[in-house]
Amino acid sequence: MRYVGGIDAGQSSTTAVVIGEDGVVRGRGSAGPADHVDEPVGSRKCADACATALMRALDDAELARDTMLEAVRVGLSGYDEQFDGAPPAFASRVTRLQHDAPVALAGAVHGRPAVVVIAGTGSVAYGESGEGTSVHVGGWGYLFGDEGSAFAIARDALAGAMGDDDRAQRSPLGEAALAYFDRRSLRELTTAALLGRIPRGELASFARVVLDAARLGDSEAASIVADAASALAALATVAIARLDCSDRPVPVAFAGGMFLNEEFLARTRERLGVLAPNALAVTPRYDPAVGAALLAFGDAELRLPERVVE
Repeated sequence: MRYVGGIDAGQSSTTAVVIGEDGVVRGRGSAGPADHVDEPVGSRKCADACATALMRALDDAELARDTMLEAVRVGLSGYDEQFDGAPPAFASRVTRLQHDAPVALAGAVHGRPAVVVIAGTGSVAYGESGEGTSVHVGGWGYLFGDEGSAFAIARDALAGAMGDDDRAQRSPLGEAALAYFDRRSLRELTTAALLGRIPRGELASFARVVLDAARLGDSEAASIVADAASALAALATVAIARLDCSDRPVPVAFAGGMFLNEEFLARTRERLGVLAPNALAVTPRYDPAVGAALLAFGDAELRLPERVVE
């Protein structure tokens, strides 16, 4: 039996799978964030997270850790060709590192044209026409974009609370933030965030509190969540338009941790229906780690399995 590996390397966590040439997922493993943004040149953060996740997937598959894989494909959040981190290294005949968006689409939708919207710590939309055209929309990072992402939701909630603090007004979201981050004041919280004492992924995790507050009727939280859903639907709409597919049905899949919240997923799908009436919101076939493994089959020149079985 020959095996390939697929890795979804994100800003908050990393997931790996090992799949046999028969299409059976033999093992899964996870590790911490592989985020390379703000890391020094040569940082091993990405390489170590990927290696740990893959070793745990091999353990889960009851395969030796030095098992030679035919290929490993890594989808890295925010990757570009100027990647300055230490490259991941595995017992693999072929290893390829690329942006996570094409990897997510490879797993989510079989046919083309198609679009995937990813919303985790960051956000991006990616589409392929099936005729050689591909588009990235959004994905500008936490400084310039990432609209609709967990980080953006948390940032907007905290910024609103800080504005209320300036006006000496009570802010339920601000009070929730102080409890969540265990800080005495928003000034202290701000300083901790700016100095990196609160990592970006931890800041983004506050989005869960904002989603809960919206569900429970907090009007400010509800407005932030509604804007986030609209922003993600808009990313998909722009991607469809740039593929010149606005006049025909285009599958749109949603991937990433934000969409594990069913209410947020439903709201985003609803907004997509308004902005892009011909779009077809679909459930992803497979998760991004499996998508990476499917691309690894091609890297290894192995026949692609008709379906993947967990």
